[in-house]
Amino acid sequence: MRTLYQFHGGIHPTGNKTQSTQCPIARMPLPSRLVIPFRQHAGESAKPLVRAGDRVLKGQLIGMPDGFVSSAVHASTSGTIAAIDMQPIAHPSGMPDLCATLIPDGREEWVPHAAVDYLGSDPAELRQYLRLSGVVGLGGAVFPCDLKLRPLRGHPNRSICTLILNGAECEPYITCDDMLMRERAAEIVQGAEMLRFMLEAGEVLIGIEDNKPEAIAAMRQAVTDSGLPFEVIVVPTIYPSGSAKQLIRILTGLEVPSGKLPTDIGVQCFNIATSYSVYRALAHGEPLLSRIVTVTGNVRQAQNLEVLLGTPVQELIALGEALPDTNRYIMGGPMMGMELASTDVPLVKAGNCIIAASDKLFPPAPPALPCIRCTRCAQACPADLQPMDLYWFAQSRDFGKAQAFSLFDCIECGSCSYVCPSHIPLVQYFQFAKSEIRAREQEKKAADHARERHEFREYRFEREKQEKAEKLAAKERAVREAVAASAATSPQPEIQAAIDRAKEQAATVEPKNTDNPTPQQQSEIAGIEAQREHIRELAKSSVEHTKD
Repeated sequence: MRTLYQFHGGIHPTGNKTQSTQCPIARMPLPSRLVIPFRQHAGESAKPLVRAGDRVLKGQLIGMPDGFVSSAVHASTSGTIAAIDMQPIAHPSGMPDLCATLIPDGREEWVPHAAVDYLGSDPAELRQYLRLSGVVGLGGAVFPCDLKLRPLRGHPNRSICTLILNGAECEPYITCDDMLMRERAAEIVQGAEMLRFMLEAGEVLIGIEDNKPEAIAAMRQAVTDSGLPFEVIVVPTIYPSGSAKQLIRILTGLEVPSGKLPTDIGVQCFNIATSYSVYRALAHGEPLLSRIVTVTGNVRQAQNLEVLLGTPVQELIALGEALPDTNRYIMGGPMMGMELASTDVPLVKAGNCIIAASDKLFPPAPPALPCIRCTRCAQACPADLQPMDLYWFAQSRDFGKAQAFSLFDCIECGSCSYVCPSHIPLVQYFQFAKSEIRAREQEKKAADHARERHEFREYRFEREKQEKAEKLAAKERAVREAVAASAATSPQPEIQAAIDRAKEQAATVEPKNTDNPTPQQQSEIAGIEAQREHIRELAKSSVEHTKD
């Protein structure tokens, strides 16, 4: 019998789960239109590979991962791409994102696909295959699965000791994982074995809350039938036991240090729906095209549906038959989900639940009152933080102290807001502080980058200036050396010797007929003497120039 541990805090909200577990998972009818966002995962958006007018097959790659943290996107069915444009998506900001509009042809014609021999494949090849299959975490974070399977940071030769399969599903109303375990337990177990193989994990633990007896029985039977040495562990029902760090604490007693990841203590955690998707990808060659979604709340027919990604949320709501007093819709659970600005948005990989809400079902929160420092929030916090202090720091924009008090260890579970007698929306303050800190860090990075570019530019200009000065100095030095070399090799002694000989010869020559020259001869003699004098002056000038 494995010893279970407790994490700090936690709350016990009403489950409201039985409403949606009264019937088996139903397959959602093929919609008339699919809107497939190219960003359905954490990280960078996928790069479109199709254009408007292209015909695509079911499972065809239409978005290539673009960046280290990214994942692929596929056509959920066969049909024609009607448009590639910006459309509204399910996001708190309400901002549109790049999407492909697919008009199904009703044929469900598959792209060629085949199973992968994972036992005969290298783990690196399997990670790349899962990346191109678009498999991401389906517990809410939608982090690319292949990245969680990579060797440990700084320890490439060290493997994971413990693989945890998260079937706690602790948030109220959501039952998609519960129903998946009840109906497809064998596939989940096989997916866990594939994950164990890629991680080289020593043990596999499957944690399920004790409010899911049917799922517990199905998973235990599947483990027995498989013959695999996995352990299904029943954990107490307490929110948020489904958070990775809290479930790790319950099952192993290990604490993930502040600012660290589970892999830093040799543990990796996957949602059971992710395990099922890994099985479908490797055992059948199917990329992630659909997921199980709980449709519940203020509806006539609460149920779980298998829905193609890209299906308009309003069509899910129509199947659930929302009651007339429904006035808003929540994607996700009531604790950590987000209110949809419109139901004309597509279902994405993170969409595990759609709740039809009314004022009767979820009464509006009273106006917030001043904090009375009752410490109930600190007692409930599963991360063992001091929410009241974080609230004061966030309100006063003292983000430095907020970080010093481990703001980023907050998992935004909403337990503090749930127990606050003053009805302060604490999580909203923490989300605001985190976003401001991230924005400032981005601004600082941008400023640092701009400063580095400016400094490099100045350094480049100075270097070019110096190089030009060095080139000019070298050129001038080369000219001076050439002149000096020319002077050293000039025929100055030979010229001087020739001039001296000419002078000697001139001194010894007696002019003929110099006694009685005729006027004409005297004129010719004067011209000749003038030419000689001119030549002597030229020779003298040449010698002086050479000396200079």
